[in-house]
Amino acid sequence: MLEVAHNPAAPAVPKRRSRLGFVGVGWIGRNRLEAIARSDCAEVAVLCDPAIDSTAAIPGCEHSAFALSFESLLEMNLDGIVIATPSALHVEQAVAALEHGKAVFCQKPLARTGGETRRVIDAARRANRLLGVDLSYRATTGMRRIRDLIRHGRLGDVYAVEMMFHNAYGPDKPWFYDPRLSGGGCLLDLGIHHLDLALWCLGFPQVARAYGHLLSHGAPWTPGGDTVEDYAAVQVILATGAVIQIACSWRAPAGCDARIEATFLGTAGGASFRNLDGSYYHFMAEHFRPDRSRHILTHPSDDWSGRTAVDWALRLTESPAYDPEIEHLITVADTLDHLYGLPS
Repeated sequence: MLEVAHNPAAPAVPKRRSRLGFVGVGWIGRNRLEAIARSDCAEVAVLCDPAIDSTAAIPGCEHSAFALSFESLLEMNLDGIVIATPSALHVEQAVAALEHGKAVFCQKPLARTGGETRRVIDAARRANRLLGVDLSYRATTGMRRIRDLIRHGRLGDVYAVEMMFHNAYGPDKPWFYDPRLSGGGCLLDLGIHHLDLALWCLGFPQVARAYGHLLSHGAPWTPGGDTVEDYAAVQVILATGAVIQIACSWRAPAGCDARIEATFLGTAGGASFRNLDGSYYHFMAEHFRPDRSRHILTHPSDDWSGRTAVDWALRLTESPAYDPEIEHLITVADTLDHLYGLPS
């Protein structure tokens, strides 16, 4: 018998790390930058921020290049750009980056309106470049496990989702309070997370109708003025008949820093995701069974901050190509437009 010698497989050739540029390195931008740097999944190649004058201001980035302007950043040899600038800048910066052949990861909201959201997504499709948005609560282990329960039928038919995000603080940047710059107040800042989470967990069913009540300093808020809402209570009815209820606010007297919760009720059980002791970072997820027992899905030790950015960077290493999954954000943006009283 002929004996065939065993040839061990050649060692895998490591993939080239993507070269990334970062525009806007305030605390959120810096957090995402640091998460990507720690993961070593991409190279922090270039920084661009008018508030700093060199990369030496960012620990660990002393050897990164510094771009004096966003326009000069676009001309550099980069695979992708991470955008963490004020909301009013997102559309122009994201579209310009995509048209220059760069993949984009953008801080939420991707845009201020549904029309602007379509414009960015259309640019990503034309350029065939990966577009990601920092809807960070999708990356928590608790929400991922709840989504798995729903997708595998463990809750039966989900007929109601009850969500809240009350924040004892408001944003510390003035632009958040200018509707022309921000696009909206607490609903666009906080409520977008919960609306996206509910639709994401349920597989993005069609929205049948949506309505709500928005307040500013305790009085009814009306569109077209120079203020933004600081409290919102909204209801979204899905084509399936399920209902999503969301309450969110800035500077709420909640008795703690924040109250964050998402509860899913189904014909065969329920599930809940909630923060602990007012924390913005520590969450517990539970599965509620029909016999009134509960099972803990996750404990609060979950290092999820920055995980969405890392996931995008890892996907970019695999392929820079456009992913049509991003188109679900149009449903989120259109629903928010309706709640703000904006024309379709």
